[in-house]
Amino acid sequence: MVWDCLVIGGGATGLGTALEAASRGFKVLLVEKHDFAKGTSSRATKLVHGGVRYLEQGNIHLVREALHERGLLLRNASHLAHPLQFVIPAYHYWHIPFYGAGLKVYDALAGKLSLGKSLMLSRSRTVELLPNVETKGLKGGILYLDGQFDDARLAVSILRTFVDQGGQAANYFEVVGLTKEGEKVNGAVLRDGETGAEHQVRAKVVINATGIFSDTIRLFDDPHLAKIITVAQGSHLVLPSKFLRSKSALMVPKTSDGRVLFAIPWHDRLLVGTTDFGVPQPIDEPRIQPHEVEFILSEAAKYFAEDPTEADVLACYSGLRPLVKHGSGTSTAKLSRSHTVIVSPSGLVTITGGKWTTYRHMGEDCINHAEEVVGVEHRPSRTAELPLHGNTQEAAIFKAPEHLAVYGSDRPEIEKRASQNPGFAEPLDPALPYLTAEADWAIENEMARTVEDILSRRTRALLLNARAASQAAPRVAQLLADRLGRDKSWIQAQVEEFQALAKNYIL
Repeated sequence: MVWDCLVIGGGATGLGTALEAASRGFKVLLVEKHDFAKGTSSRATKLVHGGVRYLEQGNIHLVREALHERGLLLRNASHLAHPLQFVIPAYHYWHIPFYGAGLKVYDALAGKLSLGKSLMLSRSRTVELLPNVETKGLKGGILYLDGQFDDARLAVSILRTFVDQGGQAANYFEVVGLTKEGEKVNGAVLRDGETGAEHQVRAKVVINATGIFSDTIRLFDDPHLAKIITVAQGSHLVLPSKFLRSKSALMVPKTSDGRVLFAIPWHDRLLVGTTDFGVPQPIDEPRIQPHEVEFILSEAAKYFAEDPTEADVLACYSGLRPLVKHGSGTSTAKLSRSHTVIVSPSGLVTITGGKWTTYRHMGEDCINHAEEVVGVEHRPSRTAELPLHGNTQEAAIFKAPEHLAVYGSDRPEIEKRASQNPGFAEPLDPALPYLTAEADWAIENEMARTVEDILSRRTRALLLNARAASQAAPRVAQLLADRLGRDKSWIQAQVEEFQALAKNYIL
């Protein structure tokens, strides 16, 4: 069999690209060497946004594009993405009109898909919205609206939509080489991560959507190519919600290093971040660095009435961003977040850069290029109007959804499992909100193969409370073994692997 399109990489970019192709009627195979969204795509700040700081940098095109895509995503995945109020506390009177004017431009760029108008706030109203904000020197604030989502769950929703559209996907299949007919790429060699067996697949076009690992696939095509990816690390701390006690997020437009800092309510926790510094090369499991922890805690302390300490941190996580080099700049914070599509002389299509918010547009752009490589007649994109799997209009506006809400229209099926089996109605751990029914559902319906898949991405246990997730590992491993026919040694290995991994998420 010859596929119309082979997509390598199961993160936001690869999933969006694969769905774009399948929804146009192409025969598509998507492969991922680990699990879907294992890397950068499950380690985001959980925001669907235009990027206020890109506005300051003058990148109007990227902001307008991202705000448009924000509107589409909130409409097409309302079970996973919702509007969120952000408040910028102002400690100088001139900050209020200065940031207020910038956010009026931000509002205008959203056009018909605007979420609402930004407002300048009095001091008392700012404290009302952010009860635990530092009040010393506070003059007032600015309120604006943006979007929030659950990144790994969105990846699962896109995956299931892709399969609904006729696509085929495989996790734990690694591309170990490309095949060619003459000078043209015509497929790839895949290695099954569970059995070690290798398989050749053929495709009319091969798309490299591997994010921080894009250069690895490009060098399979041509070992003499110059690398184009710069890798930047961004980290977050997860704190108890008591440090903000608000349904609104706090946004700091300029920290001591010139970056933006967010403190965001998410699944009854508070995410605080992010950082931005270059790292020498991509790795599968980045770890938060001591200087990042110190930076986030010290910056947060300036804006919280109660100063958080390392002892308060429930979990920490780090993600690596793929940034495309242009010129000789050294600051990763200043590199463009726009995406890039590169077509090599062999016909290999590489799409890299970009951000979660614009994943759909990136996929559309990539498949337009892929059609040209194959030489087929252009088929118009359908994804702007395509609801994602589970989409439902029941999500409450301005309220972070409870954990079962992320399943959308699948939610009744999970509740049914819990009601029919007392064991499935029990939580995976008393300190976590997740039911055993959710793990069982993930194995049967969401291609979960490992303890990490379930505790890190199908549920967000690892990010909400890394210690509790570690304690839940034996229960999840046993459930997987029962479902997948694994033995006791496999269970033991899975528990040990996950508990070793969880230590990276604990300070």
